[in-house]
Amino acid sequence: MKTQVAIVGGGPAGLLLSRLLHLNGVDNVVLERRSRDYVLGRIRAGVLEQGLVDLLHEADVAERLKAEGEVHAGFNIAFHDDVCHIDLAQLTDGKNVTVYGQTEVTRDLYEALDTAGATVIHDAENLALHDIDTDSPKVTFDQNGQEQIISAAFIAGCDGFHGPSRQAIPNSVRQEYELTYPFGWLGVLSETPPVAEELMYASHESGFALCSLRSRQLSRYYVQCPVDDSVADWSDDRFWDELKSRLPTEVANSLVTGPSIEKSIAPLRSFVAEPMSWNRLFLAGDSAHIVPPTGAKGLNLAASDVYYLSRAFVDYFNRDVESPLRDYSKTALARVWKAERFSWWMTRLLHLFPDQNKFEQRLQAAEFNYLLNSEAAKLALAENYVGLEY
Repeated sequence: MKTQVAIVGGGPAGLLLSRLLHLNGVDNVVLERRSRDYVLGRIRAGVLEQGLVDLLHEADVAERLKAEGEVHAGFNIAFHDDVCHIDLAQLTDGKNVTVYGQTEVTRDLYEALDTAGATVIHDAENLALHDIDTDSPKVTFDQNGQEQIISAAFIAGCDGFHGPSRQAIPNSVRQEYELTYPFGWLGVLSETPPVAEELMYASHESGFALCSLRSRQLSRYYVQCPVDDSVADWSDDRFWDELKSRLPTEVANSLVTGPSIEKSIAPLRSFVAEPMSWNRLFLAGDSAHIVPPTGAKGLNLAASDVYYLSRAFVDYFNRDVESPLRDYSKTALARVWKAERFSWWMTRLLHLFPDQNKFEQRLQAAEFNYLLNSEAAKLALAENYVGLEY
């Protein structure tokens, strides 16, 4: 097979890139190592920045998002029983975030690509990248016992942290920066009404907690836990008791509990790989960077990569303009590092660190107090939360 852009990875980043390129007449093929059912079975957060919502409208995949997405004009941060409300709409001239599951974004993109007759190949085993430093890069994979070869002008690596794309950049070229956090998030999905209409982040002497939602009858809750805990350590009763203890009393008293329908523990890390392009290979999303989920930037950061990369490819193929592709890594990384900074800051503000001394605990309390009483601090938080401009 031959195509203009071979997209490695069939998650939301790869599918959104494919959709935007298809709408602009750029031929592409998506390759995914897993089955479609596996991709759609992954439970991920779904707080969408204004920029991502606008991009989904541009891709003409926002019909269900408009009907089912929960638009949030603010959220709350609690420090013990003190609560700070962040009015996103007021602080950012009407901007907001939309709660809509990442799985639903993926489903909408699949449907649009299927309708358009786009090529998405699943179960692409033993996938490998070749000849990236030539004018004829290739992707090979096995399917039904036979090796397949796709030749392309460019390869877009949207295959996540564990995919082969980033590893295809030589060690002599690639620089990686990583910070691993000494705790994880235990997440529970339950068919219960949310405890509040807006998200609530909570910091407590026992650790962090988050009250989120997927819909009016589907709630997503998290508590900070030791990174080496297992799901088996946490019964539903233990989880609900711990969550209640970390929330302000009034909020805890209104919490509706129920059986968990999904439960998992996720480690937290900050990670950036530079550069995000090398010769004919361009990275986007988790293949190039990871953020802790505290600032809800993972999917949104992938979307900004896709924004820059899709326009660069369109400029190259449709307008014979090469500079956006040459500048892609520099352009994308400028926004990546700002999102990394914000996610790191939110994580430091809200979590209990095992080695935290009393001085650092008082600094953490002072940081929250400053946020509680400073409009400038609230504005800085709101500006980053709704998403910096592309």
